[in-house]
Amino acid sequence: MSNTTEKNTTKTAAVQAGAQTTGKARYLTVIALMAAISYILAFLEVPMPLAPSFARMDASDVPALLTTFALGPVAGTVVELIKNVLQALSTSTGGIGELANFLMGASLVFIAGLIYKQKKTRKIAVVSCVAGSVAMGIMAAIMNYFVLLPMYQIFMPIDQVIASFAEVIPFIHTKLDVVLYSALPGNIFKGLIVSVITMLVYKRVSPAMKGMR
Repeated sequence: MSNTTEKNTTKTAAVQAGAQTTGKARYLTVIALMAAISYILAFLEVPMPLAPSFARMDASDVPALLTTFALGPVAGTVVELIKNVLQALSTSTGGIGELANFLMGASLVFIAGLIYKQKKTRKIAVVSCVAGSVAMGIMAAIMNYFVLLPMYQIFMPIDQVIASFAEVIPFIHTKLDVVLYSALPGNIFKGLIVSVITMLVYKRVSPAMKGMR
């Protein structure tokens, strides 16, 4: 009887260990796959709302937000990190633009994931996406004021940068105006678009991401 019990215990432990190994492997595989998709989507750019033509946006945050909802905020943030590290390998900004992009994207996916993790309902998912989008807008405002707009000065004088934004929004006259009337609302809008796309496809892809099929 004792030998049988020991054998069953050993067998159970082996099964659990195998399940944990498989779970970790799937976890890392999903992150790698989502990061690769995110990296590819980053090349499919469209004009940024409330901004001149040189300011662009993409849907590369969608895979990260999907990963956040399926595997948690840390996993989604890692997808953002990998995407931007890959982009930094062929950048002309010395990694500065990618750092700013990472912080903006991470603000969206981490805050959204943190809230959604507490209670996984559709209502909370909507609330988490709105909160994440606002966080993204705030981070974008900070990054634009202290990092991105100064970086644009490498290519053109700041007055010319501000004037290019004023062509889109006439009451923009200062760098702070650019942040308040373009970067902040534009990136909140981007976050909401990313959130809508994510919520439309999440139910279809989440079982595969979680290993349910």
